Amino acid sequence: MDILYNKEGVPLMMHSDIAFYDTKLDKQASDERRRVLFPYDDTRHDFIEVAGQRVLAWGKDNLFPCHASDIVRNTTVLNTGLRFLRNLTMGQGIFVCRVKGYNDKGDEILEPADDQAMQRFVGSRLVRRYMEKTLRDFLKVGLSAVQFVPNAAGNKIVGLNTINSHYFRFTEPLDTLGSQNCVISGSWDLSPSSYSILPLLSDYSPENHAELLRFMGKMKGGFVYPVRDSWSNDDIYGEPIWWPAYVAGWVDIAHMVPQFLKKAYKNQTTWKWHVQIPYSFWDKKFPTSEFEDTELRRQSIDKYMSSIEKNLLGAENAEKPIFTNYVVNEMNGRIEEEWKITPLSNKYSAGQENLVTSAAANSEILFSLMVNPNVLGAGMPGGSYAGNQGGSNIREAFLVNIANSWIDRQNILDPLQLYMQLNGAPEDLQLRFRNTILTTLDTGAGTSHQLS
Repeated sequence: MDILYNKEGVPLMMHSDIAFYDTKLDKQASDERRRVLFPYDDTRHDFIEVAGQRVLAWGKDNLFPCHASDIVRNTTVLNTGLRFLRNLTMGQGIFVCRVKGYNDKGDEILEPADDQAMQRFVGSRLVRRYMEKTLRDFLKVGLSAVQFVPNAAGNKIVGLNTINSHYFRFTEPLDTLGSQNCVISGSWDLSPSSYSILPLLSDYSPENHAELLRFMGKMKGGFVYPVRDSWSNDDIYGEPIWWPAYVAGWVDIAHMVPQFLKKAYKNQTTWKWHVQIPYSFWDKKFPTSEFEDTELRRQSIDKYMSSIEKNLLGAENAEKPIFTNYVVNEMNGRIEEEWKITPLSNKYSAGQENLVTSAAANSEILFSLMVNPNVLGAGMPGGSYAGNQGGSNIREAFLVNIANSWIDRQNILDPLQLYMQLNGAPEDLQLRFRNTILTTLDTGAGTSHQLS
C-alpha cells in the first residue's frame, strides 16, 4: 500500500503495491532469445578448437540441447506430446523375422526367426534402453548419437550406448569425403579440458564405413552412428520436430496463459471495488493530538489501510464483508464520514477466451508434432479447432500416427541392423515392430495385435 499525504499528514490518494504485470519483449529481444536454437552458420565461424579439430557449435552458445530440454520440460503439452510419440514409435517392442513373401494386399508375410540368441538380444534391456534414449534425443533435439561398443579385441560389437545429447558435438568435415568425428565431453559451456573423440559414421553409407573401420583396425575404440531426420536440410545437427511451433510463438502462449490466469484469479478482487473515504474520517480515527509527530500518524494510517486492503484482496477474502460507521450532521441531516465502497463493473471477461487460446496453443503444438489432439483428449468443443472425440476418431488418428511413424522406426532400427551385420547375423534377418491396434467392441475385443 502506497499513500500520498499532504504536509499536514492527511492521506490524499492511495494505490496498492500488489499488482499483476506482464512483460513485453520487443522483436529484437525475441529474435535474440530464439536465435539460441539456430543451427550452425559457417559465416559466423561458430566452432571450438579441440585437439586441433574444429567442433561445430550447436546453437548460439553451443548449449542448444540444454535449452531444448528445458523448453520441453516446462511445456506440458509439448512434453506429453513428445513422450506420446516416443511410446507410439517404440510400439510393443521389436522381433527378429524373415520376409517370406507378400500377400494380395501387398502386406509382408513374416516368419519368426529361429535364432534364439538374436531373439534374446532384441528383447533385452540393452535394446530397450537404446531405443528409449535414442528416441528421446531424436524427438527433443532432432539428433541422437549411438556409440557402438566393441569387445577388447575389437572384432565384435558387444553393446550400444546412446550418448546423452548434452555431451556430444560433431566436428566439421575433415576431408573431401565428408569424414567427421564425434567429440564427447561433460562440459560444453567452455572449451572442454577432458574429452574423448570417436569416428562418426558416414550418413551416405554407414554400413560400408563401419566395415572400412574394421578392415583398417580402427574399430577397437568404437564409433558413433548418428540418427537424425533430414527434413531440416541441416547436415550437421538438424532441428527438432517442434521447432516451428516454438518460432511461431505457440510455446510461449502455452506458457503465458496459465501464468496469467493464475495471477488473475489470485488478484481478481483488486479491480472490483472503488473505495471513497471522506477526509473528516481521518480526523476522528487518527486525531493529530494523539501522535507526537506527523510521521507516527502516517505509520498508523499505513498499517490500518493495509489491513483494510487485505480484507478486500485475494481469492480467499473475496466474499468477506467490511463494516464502517457514519455520522449524521444534526444541522443539515446529511451523512458525513461515510465510506463508500462501490462494486465496479468487471471489465475482465476473458477467462473463457484465454482457455480457448490455451487450447489453440496446445493444438498447434500437437499439430507441429503431427499428433491429432483427439488422441490425447485435447479436442476442442467448438470453433476452428473443434473435433469429434468419439472412439472412431481416436482410432483413426492413432492408426495415422502409426503409419507416419514408419520412417522414424526405420531410423532407429538401422543401428540395430548394423549391430547384427557386424556380429555375423544372416543377411535375411529383419527387424519388425509389434503394434497394439484399437478396435471396435463388435469385433469381440478391445484391441488387436499387428506386426509392422
